[in-house]
Amino acid sequence: MITVTGIPVIETERLRLRGPLASDADAIQRFLTSDRAKTVGGPILPGQAWRALAHIAGHWMLRGYSAFVFADKVTDAPLGMCGPWMPEGWPEGEIAWSVWEETAEGKGYAFEAAQAARRFAYDGLGWTTAVSLIAEGNLRSEALANRMGCVCEGVFTFETGATARVWRHPGPEVAL
Repeated sequence: MITVTGIPVIETERLRLRGPLASDADAIQRFLTSDRAKTVGGPILPGQAWRALAHIAGHWMLRGYSAFVFADKVTDAPLGMCGPWMPEGWPEGEIAWSVWEETAEGKGYAFEAAQAARRFAYDGLGWTTAVSLIAEGNLRSEALANRMGCVCEGVFTFETGATARVWRHPGPEVAL
């Protein structure tokens, strides 16, 4: 059995934020191949979903941080991903999130995970600021950004020509 080492594990009241595992592939594939993934560049082909999971894992190796998979604390069932993120070409460090399991939406899991991920970015990585890049029309993510105290600052254009709204997080002195 291969285990993920060197990646911190963060526990919240209901969740475990951990590194990605090969066993998470089915959950991310269900999400990324569905219409629900349109706000993150999908839907995509099944083989591309595996590469997306590897992208998260590789980001840990290359940057020393990445999005965590957030999982049910009791069952370890993967529910989504959330964490510090900055692929090449990003304007600055992002707190990214997506809920993979439709049954996990609307239960506050993304908020719980995003709060823990932001604390990790500020306290663990020393970030002094962060943004979240949210696709226009992604009302759930905009509501989460608002709940976290973020302010919409403008628009970022990716190299593909796609755009996202830039939501600025409060700094570590304000963020709880």
